[in-house]
Amino acid sequence: MSLIINIIYFIGAIALLIIIHEIGHFLAARFFKIEVEEFGLGFPPKALTMFKAKGTEFTLNWIPLGGFVRPKGENDPTVEGGLAAAKPWTRIAVLLAGPLMNFFAGILIFAAVSFINGSPIRDKIVILEVEPNSPAANARIQENDIIYTVNGTLIDSQDSIIDFIHNNLGTELEFVLDRDGELINTTMTPRTEWPEEQGPTGIVLGHPTEPVPITQALQSGTYAVIDYIKLLFSIPGQLISGEITPDQGRLVGYTGMYKIYDHMRTQDAQTPSGLGLGINTLVFFGTITISLGLLNLLPIPALDGGRILFTLPEILFGKRIPQEYENMVNLVGFMLLIIMMVYVNLQDIINPISIP
Repeated sequence: MSLIINIIYFIGAIALLIIIHEIGHFLAARFFKIEVEEFGLGFPPKALTMFKAKGTEFTLNWIPLGGFVRPKGENDPTVEGGLAAAKPWTRIAVLLAGPLMNFFAGILIFAAVSFINGSPIRDKIVILEVEPNSPAANARIQENDIIYTVNGTLIDSQDSIIDFIHNNLGTELEFVLDRDGELINTTMTPRTEWPEEQGPTGIVLGHPTEPVPITQALQSGTYAVIDYIKLLFSIPGQLISGEITPDQGRLVGYTGMYKIYDHMRTQDAQTPSGLGLGINTLVFFGTITISLGLLNLLPIPALDGGRILFTLPEILFGKRIPQEYENMVNLVGFMLLIIMMVYVNLQDIINPISIP
């Protein structure tokens, strides 16, 4: 049952990101007085018409993998007041609005991550985890304890505490800890031999955090979106140089994305955030919405970027490419995109991605 619920959550989240993209097109079209004939949730065939407002039919469709906007005269410049009859800069603005809305959603998602995580206090060290039956557990050290001093030495960096411990293996050390504002004294002897994936004390270190203002969170969200776009653009070069393997840089379909989502959700279940939100899952969907926006900006026929490309000759040379040619190229491009999507999703099944 939980698998079905997780799949529903995943499909719902992906559909929401696609709908956000379409909302961008919808709002831009409305802003430029271009009538939108239909705003569909899901893809046809149509299940029902939910309502009509300001000339737009809002529909619910049977395939729950996103949504679409159908502007008036989308592919016919002879329709007065339609999208294809609009000025070229207007058409470009409407086409750009979808990807820009995805980037804006990415900023909000990563801003939420920054707000939830807070800002690390670099000169303080906190205990994130205590392994059972370890020297730290035997010394009654607890998670969220802040290390104040060790043997009277003030601890203000992870390097200082790590060096101190490794230089005193097998020696009893006196710790002063800050536990919810109260100073706690304890002693601990770092072991000389320890289990794999553990250290001499059995603790995981980190920095405590403090709340960040909304403006700083939004700034962090913006930088995160820019950094991720740079990362995506660097992938072809990394593939050519051999920095990453073709398997690491491959495209993934819905099956591969669900596998990554499930991995992130599992990580969040093991280390939930204070607000009950999955930080790793939020980051995952943040990268998806950025990827969706960037994908649609590629100059490929049928995508927003391809349609923008067809508009440029009209701006640069004052001559429009005949609409029938554009429609034919977009149709071929759409068919090729469908074939590519089928291939990518089949690859997910035949050669599943591996997650470290």
